Amino acid sequence: MEVIKSIIDFILHIDKHLAQITHDYQGWTYLILFLIIFAETGFVVTPFLPGDSLLFAAGALIAGEQTGLNIYILALLLIVAAFVGNTVNYMLGNYLGPKVFKENNKILKLDYYLQTKAFFDKHGGKAVIFSRFLPIIRTIAPFVAGVGSMPFGRYSLYNITGGFAWVISFLFLGFFFGNIPVVKQNFTLVVFAIILFSIIPPIWAAIKSRSGKKSV
Repeated sequence: MEVIKSIIDFILHIDKHLAQITHDYQGWTYLILFLIIFAETGFVVTPFLPGDSLLFAAGALIAGEQTGLNIYILALLLIVAAFVGNTVNYMLGNYLGPKVFKENNKILKLDYYLQTKAFFDKHGGKAVIFSRFLPIIRTIAPFVAGVGSMPFGRYSLYNITGGFAWVISFLFLGFFFGNIPVVKQNFTLVVFAIILFSIIPPIWAAIKSRSGKKSV
């Protein structure tokens, strides 16, 4: 329970925690942020780690304080972290998918595997890119892409495209707008807004999908 409270506190007051990390660890902050982004995108069990808000807060911190961090170096490192994390997640899905989805498995049915493969054959590129901007889904999508045996070369192209767009957009949004007085004074509300606007699209899509199935 304490761990959950600590994670929630870290996310809601990420600007203060990030400032403390930078003060305590200085240049090691690059590695710490690299590992957080890598884990958030690389392991299907860690979707609770901050992603969008972390990027925004890091950009705002660099713009507003003498941190010694370089925005361009950080951007490059976090793009690499996002790319490598998703690649690891994809490989795990690709390795485990055929082994766990079997005809006699009542939960992980073979039909689910075949449906997943068909989905990524048809929509894989868009799913990989747009999932970057959706919390939880961006952690699950690369694993599912691996399960669906999306060709690795094709997956990698969309992986780097989505990772680049995600990191650059949120990091530089924070850099240019994070220190506007009204944003800085209400940073927790801004974090809430970022999370809310990120999760609305998949929730809305799920509701529409359910209502569509009921009407059939």
